[in-house]
Amino acid sequence: MIPGISSRRRFSDLTEQEVLALAISSEEDDARIYRSYAERLRADYPGSAAVFDGMAEEEDNHRRRLIDLHQDRFGPVIPLIRREHVAGFYARRPVWLAANLSLETIRAEAAAMEKGAQDFYLRAAARTSDAATRKLLGDLAAAEATHEAKAEELEATNLPEGARSDEDLTARRQFILTWVQPGLAGLMDGSVSTLAPIFATAFATHDSATTFLVGLAAALGAGISMGFTEAAHDDGVLSGRGSPMKRGFASGLMTAVGGLGHALPYLIADFWTATAIAVVVVFIELWAIAWIQNRYMETPFLRAVMQVVIGGALVFATGVLIGGG
Repeated sequence: MIPGISSRRRFSDLTEQEVLALAISSEEDDARIYRSYAERLRADYPGSAAVFDGMAEEEDNHRRRLIDLHQDRFGPVIPLIRREHVAGFYARRPVWLAANLSLETIRAEAAAMEKGAQDFYLRAAARTSDAATRKLLGDLAAAEATHEAKAEELEATNLPEGARSDEDLTARRQFILTWVQPGLAGLMDGSVSTLAPIFATAFATHDSATTFLVGLAAALGAGISMGFTEAAHDDGVLSGRGSPMKRGFASGLMTAVGGLGHALPYLIADFWTATAIAVVVVFIELWAIAWIQNRYMETPFLRAVMQVVIGGALVFATGVLIGGG
């Protein structure tokens, strides 16, 4: 430690007893994290919750073995040392504190926890020249590797193919409700509703600069309005649609993107060139919306094309007729 600079110990300065104490506290923390994941998942994903319950029990078992080893070598008093006390120790983001976590995020974080711990102990073992310390760190790395194998075994037991498929389907449904559905609604609103004012302005003024300013204002204004509306009208508690902030962000962003798509071509000074490019962009936007509806909302492709492309064409024609008249 360097006085006045940092109160954290370097890993290389820890004694074997402190390394063992650090491993004990780490195993204890991991067990609590896994139990918190299990509680989050129990209602919607009981199979995955059982996996994390089993992983927590494994962490408890390893902690007990480490405590027995500490008692045999150093006595019953375990030094208080945790990850945050050691410089260079693998840091874990407090992902488990986030309000909304997807099933895939939790699975990925759990895998990263085990892999990070194993890699850290292997690197630490390679740096030491003391035989006893090297053996201790190697044993800890091996223990982390068995955790990963045990997790796979528990998953195979508690998540047969059908159960995992059901949970993946539930996770996909949540993704659609939280991100795809509000994003698609925003993209449709931004792409279609801004057609009339943008092209009415374009054909009324034949001025690219004016048309761009109107399009920019319409796109950003619609994005802000849609974002706040989506976030405010449903908190997601009863509907199960997820975080209102996420839904509002998806809706607002995609609304703005949809409107800006055919407004940006009017940065080109030549009016007819800008208009031709804007028309092509509109065509691409409408077909993209139809594809998303077919891909995620399971809308038959021809029906999606009829709804989006024909509806967009009517709004486009309305803007051209009003502006040209």
